[in-house]
Amino acid sequence: MNLIKEIQKTALVTGAASGLGFELAMLLARDGYQLVLVDVNDKKLQKAKEDILSLYSSEIQLMHKDLSQQNVAEEIFQAIEGKRIDVLVNNAGFGIYGTFHETNWERQAEMLNLHVITTTHLTKLVLKGMVVRGHGKILNISSLAAFQPGPLMSLYYASKAYILSFSEAIANELKDTGVTVTCLCPGQTKTCFQDVVTNGSKASENKIKFNIACPKAVAEYGYEAMRKGKIVAIPGNINKLLSKLPRFVSRRTATAVIRRIQEKNREV
Repeated sequence: MNLIKEIQKTALVTGAASGLGFELAMLLARDGYQLVLVDVNDKKLQKAKEDILSLYSSEIQLMHKDLSQQNVAEEIFQAIEGKRIDVLVNNAGFGIYGTFHETNWERQAEMLNLHVITTTHLTKLVLKGMVVRGHGKILNISSLAAFQPGPLMSLYYASKAYILSFSEAIANELKDTGVTVTCLCPGQTKTCFQDVVTNGSKASENKIKFNIACPKAVAEYGYEAMRKGKIVAIPGNINKLLSKLPRFVSRRTATAVIRRIQEKNREV
């Protein structure tokens, strides 16, 4: 008889109520993780828990938190004090469409706080324990947007570039510690992202239907990359090619192409 009880693995997922966050939570539950699921939408979060438990047996803690607000990373960390986090998935995010000088600053500041401050702070808080224990995995969700400037979504593209650069840098720092950092950079994915970007306007659905991925497939790709400790994961050959666009044309041309795509996607 084995008297040594196996320590239960725990994963923390932000933006877990829908889209990639929900699909990643499903994969973690499938593999036996206890879950801490965080989202701003309490109703969808409850539904996500029900859907996961209908398929897998998992201990699930829900946190209704707005990750765009100040000091929320500390609140989350205090709420899970005593839990060993083996996997951290920083997935929560949103975008804002419009010219930089015309869009609402309060909303822009919330997006930057979510993508940059909360993501960085939560990573720092969880990472220390991982390094002490000598193992752990972090999956940061960036975007194909990280590889070039994005007119009409300037701060979104810039903040996603931050996530990519930050992830690559700390992945290098963590070499030989037993802790890995993976940055998933998907292209267009069929989630509720467009609704959030455009506030549910008539332009909330992409007009360019080419190369739109299924969130389940993207999540599976990112999850496998995380398991293997891959640093940058770009799902799809077309997206891999597009990520290299600035290498083949001038940044000015690449920026103009991105602007045209943004305008075309949101034509009413």
